[in-house]
Amino acid sequence: MQGPSRNCVHALEDQNKIAQAPLPSRDDQLKRLQEEEFDVLVIGAGATGCGVALDAQSRGLKTAMVEKFDFASGTSSRSTKLIHGGVRYLQKAIFGLDIEQYRMVKEALAERANLIEIAPHLAYPLPIMLPIYKWWQLPYYWAGIKAYDLVAGRQLLKTSYILFKSKALELFPMLKKDNLKGAIIYYDGQHDDARMCIAIALTASRMGACVANHVEVTDLEKEQGSSVLTGALLKDKITGKEMRVKAKCIINATGPYTDVIRKMDDPVHTKNICQPSSGVHVVLPDYYSPAKMGMLDPATSDGRVIFFLPWQNSTMAGTTDNPCQVTDNPAPSEDEIQFILNEIRNYLSADVNVRRGDVLSAWSGIRPLVVNPNAKDTQSIARNHIIEVSANKLITIAGGKWTTYRRMAEETVDRAIKEFQFKPERECATTGLMLDGAHTYTPTLFIRLIQDFGLDNQVAQHLASTYGDRAFKVAKLARLTGKRWPIVGKRLHDEYPYLEAEVVWAVREYACTTVDILARRTRLAFVNVHAAVEALPRIVQIMASELGWDETRQKETEHAMRFLRLEMGLELKNQTKDRVPINFTAEEINMLIKRFRGLDSDNKGYITINDLRRYFKRIGEGLSEEQLHEMLLEVDVNKNAEVDLGEFLQLMSALKSGAISNSRFARAAQGSAELEKPISIVRSGGGV
Repeated sequence: MQGPSRNCVHALEDQNKIAQAPLPSRDDQLKRLQEEEFDVLVIGAGATGCGVALDAQSRGLKTAMVEKFDFASGTSSRSTKLIHGGVRYLQKAIFGLDIEQYRMVKEALAERANLIEIAPHLAYPLPIMLPIYKWWQLPYYWAGIKAYDLVAGRQLLKTSYILFKSKALELFPMLKKDNLKGAIIYYDGQHDDARMCIAIALTASRMGACVANHVEVTDLEKEQGSSVLTGALLKDKITGKEMRVKAKCIINATGPYTDVIRKMDDPVHTKNICQPSSGVHVVLPDYYSPAKMGMLDPATSDGRVIFFLPWQNSTMAGTTDNPCQVTDNPAPSEDEIQFILNEIRNYLSADVNVRRGDVLSAWSGIRPLVVNPNAKDTQSIARNHIIEVSANKLITIAGGKWTTYRRMAEETVDRAIKEFQFKPERECATTGLMLDGAHTYTPTLFIRLIQDFGLDNQVAQHLASTYGDRAFKVAKLARLTGKRWPIVGKRLHDEYPYLEAEVVWAVREYACTTVDILARRTRLAFVNVHAAVEALPRIVQIMASELGWDETRQKETEHAMRFLRLEMGLELKNQTKDRVPINFTAEEINMLIKRFRGLDSDNKGYITINDLRRYFKRIGEGLSEEQLHEMLLEVDVNKNAEVDLGEFLQLMSALKSGAISNSRFARAAQGSAELEKPISIVRSGGGV
């Protein structure tokens, strides 16, 4: 089937009217779920589910969508952030003479171009470097990349090219120099996956779809005396309230949970088709990569592909691919993190010390690989997506990838129309349909934000590239800083451009929990888990004010901390630090004992918050009580509000090994020891 003409979008009402349509409140959405009957109910609000909801609603079908957690809370927010056709798939297509792989790549490249067009604030071309260390690799990779350009055709982002060694090092100075011959640069797309998914959901909502996050499907309903599905039992996970929704067609777009919903439909005869696989990514400081250049390792030590990409003013590396179990709380493992770090070491200069302590965050996304239930060989993994219609008329869309979400949605709605004899108002209209925030966006929009509101440049660019033309509404909520510059824009964390105003705005966009804010409305949990911990109290405070929390505050804090510890790698990092063997020379031990005693001024044998307070008062630095407690907690393994010599040596050993990259407590101990040194009377310029 050929893709729809872009002219079909003109059959819709004026896109500016869609952009200006009000966003119903979450309570209004829940009320609609209970009172109205829908043509289509979509279960799951990841990229595919949101895409299906938008496609169905834009054709004039009355559509509802529910999600157990938040929009993009699963795999759709934990991707490699690339919009790509798949260079390695094209390689398989060429060498295996596989026409299906070729069509899959061509389709994905067309979807890549469309996504960059309909959400220019969220998606953009990114140059990616393939370093060449053996001469034979040059013609081999060059032929593959040029074929990639050729298949893209008119949707080509930018032409690939070859670099000599000197130019490659100029663009990517962190690259390993030894035996480097040169590099090939090609272009793919990059995006903020969570925000993209939310933008699709918001666009569907503004067009009239009923969308509700944190609403779980607990059962599917059938008409009495019939096997055909007619609706679902729902539970609002925020209030605990149960409700029913009526729908003629139910579409299962739940990713890793595909089989859970399929067995809800038919628990007796349904066999699993989802084979979940864990893909882990790590985030490192921005100095690990250039700001606007990625890198691809096409052949890792075990045959996988590793991407090394700039993202959100940090560096992201991944991914792994290991079989796993479906869980609500996917977590990275230390082995997977170490695998990625070891692969990075193979490509970076010896000057760059790749340390475990530099990992700012780590997460796992569950990739829902599927076995085609219609294939003769049931063990073969489907290379693309599959659409299944059960005997009870449950439509399941599974597999695929982020880039082709729109095409998957189109095919799914086509199938629903065929199965249920719907009479849509129009053909598929999502090609060229601008997403929320894109309608009047321009690349210079951030300049207007700076000039009109007095925002910091970094903050203005962040708002423009996240909210598009809705950034002005977010900026209007920003508070005065009390400084000469920037005038407005109080940040959630000093090191990152996320504003307190974004929490207020996020609540209006259906954010219900602190994790919704930390992980998806901002990406703070993904870029720096420690910064997320530090910003958490203020986020809770703002949300409590907006949502009227009282007893919920403590529960939300605990829930967020559990998420950060388990799913964002915080617990692994702490465990790594505490497991480093203490290995110092006698001379180093004596030096460290002196540093310890520099803070333990009373020779108690341990350091307390009073010792820290006394030291900072001596040097004239005023730290808050909260900051002092945070410093102590960095080292206080057994949480007894005291740091003994063993804990201090454990900290210093972790610093020496690279298990952690820095420590405020260690700096204070070093500074305190230096204060005890006798002051020389010899001046630096000579005495008189």
